[in-house]
Order: sequence, then C-alpha cells, then structure tokens
Amino acid sequence: MNPLLEKFNTPFSTPPFNKIKNEHFKPAFETAIALAKKEIDEIVTNQAAPTFENTLVALDFSGELLETISHIFFNLNSAETSEEIQKIAKEISPLLSEFSNDVGLNQELFAKIKIIYDTKSTLKLTPEQEMLLDKTYKSFVRNGANLNDGDKAKLREIDKKLSELSLNFGENVLAEINNYELLLTNEKELSGLPEGVVEAAKISAEQKNKEGWLFTLAMPSYIPFMTYSDNRELRQQLAKASGSKGCNNNNFDNKENVLQIAKLRHERANLLGYESHASFVLEEQMATSPKIVTNFLEDLLSKAKPIAIKEYNELCAFSKSIGGPEKLESWDSAYYAEKLKQKQFQLDDEQLKPYFKLENVIQGAFIVANRLYGLNFTEIFDIDKYHEDVKTYKVTNEDHELVAIFYGDYFPREGKRNGAWMTSFNSQYIKNGINQRPHIINVCNFTKPTKTKPSLLTFNEVTTLFHEFGHALHGMLANTTYPSLSGTSVYRDFVELPSQLLENWCYEKEALELFAHHYQTNKVIPMELVDKIKASANFMEATAIVRQLNFGILDMTWHTTNPSQIDDVITFETKATDSTRIYPKVEGVCFSTSFAHIFQGGYSAGYYSYKWAEVLDADAFEFFAEKGIFNREVGKKFQEFILSKGGSEHPMKLYEKFRGKKPDNTALLKRAGLLS
Repeated sequence: MNPLLEKFNTPFSTPPFNKIKNEHFKPAFETAIALAKKEIDEIVTNQAAPTFENTLVALDFSGELLETISHIFFNLNSAETSEEIQKIAKEISPLLSEFSNDVGLNQELFAKIKIIYDTKSTLKLTPEQEMLLDKTYKSFVRNGANLNDGDKAKLREIDKKLSELSLNFGENVLAEINNYELLLTNEKELSGLPEGVVEAAKISAEQKNKEGWLFTLAMPSYIPFMTYSDNRELRQQLAKASGSKGCNNNNFDNKENVLQIAKLRHERANLLGYESHASFVLEEQMATSPKIVTNFLEDLLSKAKPIAIKEYNELCAFSKSIGGPEKLESWDSAYYAEKLKQKQFQLDDEQLKPYFKLENVIQGAFIVANRLYGLNFTEIFDIDKYHEDVKTYKVTNEDHELVAIFYGDYFPREGKRNGAWMTSFNSQYIKNGINQRPHIINVCNFTKPTKTKPSLLTFNEVTTLFHEFGHALHGMLANTTYPSLSGTSVYRDFVELPSQLLENWCYEKEALELFAHHYQTNKVIPMELVDKIKASANFMEATAIVRQLNFGILDMTWHTTNPSQIDDVITFETKATDSTRIYPKVEGVCFSTSFAHIFQGGYSAGYYSYKWAEVLDADAFEFFAEKGIFNREVGKKFQEFILSKGGSEHPMKLYEKFRGKKPDNTALLKRAGLLS
C-alpha cells in the first residue's frame, strides 16, 4: 500500500506523514503522471465540440493527485531534505518536466483551446472564466504550442536541463551552508556577543560533539554574530564565507550552473520569439517589459543612492569617533550600524527581544488576522507533521466554518534551506459545489529556544514572521473556482503586496500592545520602546533600499544580457552591480552563485517585485492608517478584492477596486524618508 496513492483518511484530509516513506515517492509520481496523462487524453479524444467546461475546466482540474504529491515532496525537499530525497528529486524532476511539456506541446489539446479562445466574445464568460481562458491560451503559446516539431524537441531538452541545473544549484548552496563551521574555543573571541547568542552557539557545538562555541552560515547564527561580535577578523572571515557560497572552486561550485541556467533561459526565450528571458517573463506581469522595470529600479536608485552614500560616510565618521576603522568594509556594516542606532535611539535588538517571544508573536499575527478578517486559530494535535518542531492550526471564520489548515515550521535544522517562505500542501478551489479549503505552510529559520530562554525574536525576525503570514493569509482566504487562479497564483510583482502590507502592523502601537509582552513579567512593551521602533524605522533605510536594488538590478542584468557575451560570473556580477556599490568591493565573493531566488526559486527576472510591491503596500497601508489600522470595513475590502480573488482578475483592476485609485510611489518615498 502506498499512502500517497490512497485517499487520505486523516483529519481534514491532511498528508499522512507518519505513513509516508521515501520509497513511496517515485512510484507515486509515476502513477500520478500516468493518471494525469489519461485525464488529458480524455479531453483530447472527447468527440463533443470543445466547450469551456469540457476543455478549460477539465484541464484545470486535471492532475489533482500529481499536484498533491508534488506539493508534499517538494516542501520536504526544501524543509526536511536528505541525500535520499535529493536523489529522488533528481530522478523525478525530468519526469515532471517531460510531462509538463507533453501537456504544453500537445497540438490537439491546444487546437481545442484555440477554438474556444477565438470564439470567446460569444461565450458570455464571467471575469474569472475569461481570465482562465486567457491565461491558459497564453500559457500554451508562451510555452511552445506554435513551434514546429524540431523546435518543440529543443524546448523539451532545454526544460529538462533547466530542471536538473536548478536542483543542483540548490543542493550546492545547502551543502555550502551545512559544511561551514566557525568553532571558537577561546572565550575572549566571544566579546560583544549577547548571552543568548553565546548559549545557542554552545548548544550547536554540543550537538556536534564539539567543545566550544559553534557559529554557522544559518541566519539565526550568522546575523547576530555580524551584528555584535567585537572581533573584526572573525566578522570578516564569516562574511567572506557567506559571500562566497557556491564560488569556492570545490564540488559545490555553482559558477557553471549559473552560466548554464542563464544560457538555457536565453535560448528558450529566443526559441519562443522573445529577445530575452526577462522579456518573456515580464510580458505576463504588472510591469510589462524590461525597460519599465529598469527605469523603475534606476529611478529609485537615483533617489536612494546619494542618501545611502551619506549614511555610509556618517557611519565611517562614527566608527572613527569610537576608535574603529576610518573606512568601513561590508563586514563592519551591521556592527557599527547597531552601535550608531543604540547611540541615536538608545535602542538595540537585545532590549526588544524579551518582548518578542516567538509564541507571542505568532499569537499576535493571529490576533491581527482576527481583527481584520474575523479569523480564529486553534492549535490542533491530531494532524501528522513532517517534523516534531512543526505546529498545526485549524483556521475558522466568524461563522465557525473551516477556512484553512495552517502549519508553522519556525526553526533551522540541517535538512532545511535558509530563508523564509510560504507554500501549500493543497490549494483552494470549488468543485461540484464543494469549496475545498487549503492547507498552508509558513517555513522560517528563527532563533531556537535554549536551556534558559524561549525563542526570542529580533525585530527583523518579527517582521519576517508577519511577512510570511501575509502570504499565508493570501492562501488561506482564497475563494476562487479554479485552482490555477487561487490564492498566491497571481503576477509575481503583485504577490508580495499582502505579505509586505502586513509588516506595517509591527510598527504600530495599537498592534504591538496585543502581543509584545515581556517573556518573564508579561508586561506590555513600554511606550518609549514603541516610539523608538517608529523613530528608528528609517534608520539606514537608503542603504537598505540600495541593497535591494542591487539584487533587482543583478537579476535583470542576468536576464536581459545575451549569455554568450559572459565569460566570467564574478566579473559579470561586478560590472552589473557597480552602480549600486556603497561599500568597497570584496575580492573572492559572488552573490550570484547563491542567489537562490532567481536560480532555484521562481523569481528570475522578478526580484524587482519586492520593491514594486512596496509601492502598492505603502499606498495600501496609507488607506488603513487613514481609517484606523483595525478598521473592519477596509479589512473586508482588502479581503474581498485582494486576498480572496487570487489571479481571477488583472491585479491593477483589483487594486483599484480596493483603493479607489491607481497606486503611486508618494507613500513609499515618504515612508522611506526620501521625500519630505
């Protein structure tokens, strides 16, 4: 018996992780692919005239089993991987790529879709149905349906190689993170590090049967070390190790993977009639062309960089004034910025962390969701988990109806990649009159509890939790008919709106008082600290903006340049990002070789979307702020026109319905302190 192929006889039909073994995955994928092919064949061989129902709807609901198995497996490959799972991923990814091409290049299937598309003006479709038809038709055209047989074969080979290269890239980055260790045995080398950071490093060493204090490239270890360690040489050592991930000329080097991925993406775009991979991607985004994105990024850079240079010079002067170096390097940035912030605002993360116990912050996010959208979260204990650290919740609305199942996975471990993300085990859709509710996951890497302290979050970790929870709400509150339009299935430069919007509540007194309670005394965070959080919100903001623009410009340059002109990854990156440089260049580091967002995740030619969505989120939050941050009417509008609609209408139409006007960047520039 393969539990992946059986009906999940579990609470809320959640995945039966206690029964699933690694050996179940490959046969389950093979069976599910065969079933999905059969469902496609039934559409193609149907002798009735093509209709919206027997073609478009049937296609959108096909492959349901395959989708479920894929969600389960690839979440494990990101959050709880092993050598065995990575091996399976390499075996099944080509099968999935081949199946995807079998569907996308199926000429008979496309012919039926085209008949419906060409007659759509006579069909009286709803906006959601029209969107499904347009999206499906364009997807086929954009993925090779009109190519000749020879070019279709080329496309298949490219997609297969890209699938393999992306997996290799991710495995190499994870290996570099897992293989690096900074073991300190001299207590003097711990100078400046907070007690909790030292204790966590001691536990890390003990878990590896080592004496001393162990620091790694995992963010909960890396960031506090770079922020607080007084030892400049060690900060430099750790920074260079982090900056050279995938660029060490060893078995985990990603330089060739990066070049090959860029080359194949460009070749694929050309094959489909596009000038570049960016042109291909952006055709179906709010920003419709590389020129629009480039102008957007350069305009922000022109406003932010002069202020960022001023911030750098002020930081250098401050460093010199307290006996530090006169010219700061990148590994000095967090350290001296923290000291300057403490001086200017009498505020540091160690003051704030006692008020941000992880469990309280999670509860705070739940309370905000309740105030805005009427959601209730109840922890449940009868659902299988893929790791003991995972928490599970039943989410209901004001009428006590099931809205979603929510999984929270918050701590780093060896089989888990760095970063934070939201994903799902199944999406929301309506079929046969039943509204199938989604199973949503937030995965993060926060500081683990120690023997003496619970998990206490930095303020940055608090905003990260709210960010990912914003994505989760987008998935939970989905209410569309078709699975391919549900939840976060929206344009890439729109998907960050709900997540970035929710971060705003972390800065508001009215929200902080709900959950920012001291973990020992339960006292509410003092008003003076709330004022300092607000006052320091723009501290070194221009530098932070330029850093984000650096990533966006690097991404766009990779995906608008003909890769045949690129000989060396490091040289290319240096030239591409020269306009964003504030700190002196460091030899031997390269961000591209670990830039998982664009070479492993789904953000290629899309990293700009974080900044693009900030324009939307600043404008949207201005609306909330005007009416009251917990105003239910504004919350209902945001739920109705943004969170529930998914990709069922064009995002700009949805945004205008919510806001009553088009967005502009005034609110963002004001919030960032770039406009008075």
